[in-house]
Amino acid sequence: MNSIDRPDLDLVLQVAAQGSLAGAARQLELEPPAVSKRLSALETRLGVRLFNRTTRRLALTEEGELFCRQARQLLDGLQALEDQLQERRKEARGLVRIASSFGFGRAWVAPALGDFQRRHPQVEVQLNLTEQLPDLTTGGVDAAVWLWAPRDPHAVTRKLAINRRVLVAAPDYLARRGRPATPADLQQHACLVVREHDGSPTHWRLSPVERRREARPVTVRVQGALSSNSGEVVRDWTLAGHGIMLRSLWDVHEAIADGRLVHLLPGYAMLDADVHWIAPQRAQGSAAPLRLRLLQDHLVKWFASPPWARPSAGPR
Repeated sequence: MNSIDRPDLDLVLQVAAQGSLAGAARQLELEPPAVSKRLSALETRLGVRLFNRTTRRLALTEEGELFCRQARQLLDGLQALEDQLQERRKEARGLVRIASSFGFGRAWVAPALGDFQRRHPQVEVQLNLTEQLPDLTTGGVDAAVWLWAPRDPHAVTRKLAINRRVLVAAPDYLARRGRPATPADLQQHACLVVREHDGSPTHWRLSPVERRREARPVTVRVQGALSSNSGEVVRDWTLAGHGIMLRSLWDVHEAIADGRLVHLLPGYAMLDADVHWIAPQRAQGSAAPLRLRLLQDHLVKWFASPPWARPSAGPR
């Protein structure tokens, strides 16, 4: 039987991460028939089926899950060896794959990565924008810059910047409907909701910004005639005066500063949106490659004083 080589490992991991042959083909820059042929040939050589195939998706078999676990360990080991040899040259080089959300990634992470690559020209950077935090063990990325930290014992996180979701509305809306004085008042207002799943009732859990001992979070059921799965659409509706929105401060701080939006109930916010660096936990005694350590340090400095957290640019 022919031995398994590195392209075989990459192929199976990409099919598992993408959930389809077409998705894996795009990532590997191959045609789907070529991916299908190589996967079938590998399964024939191994004498086991790695994936259960349906009309819509591929799912790992038990043997496939074992293959992926071992493949990731082998690839990590090879990469660690390459990294150690390269670090002897004291020069960062190689590929870094970073994931982030569409809005924040485009507005804030992309410029930071561009600046990093300019400083380290031997490093290749790939930014994957997605709405779902990928599985860092099989998702084909080295780390993520995300607006919350998962409760995952296999992930290593570091907070890069403070952020929060705040209540805002346009002056035109407030002139017509008045300004809420308490969180409970939100029930009498048109609230613009970002819906990611079904149309079930939306509850906003607002926490006191100043964490006094007697202060407690408040949960308010909100409703309104307009909702969307796009945060950008909801933001535009808010700017147009259609209602009140709960939105990350990074996205609305400029509109607050120039008066297009008004920060409501500034004593309350959702405190679940800090910016984090998230990476898979490495094997004991195994250090992250130089390029990844340098990128993390670069992002720590880049987000050390973000404009939305500066008092001069904060909510009024």
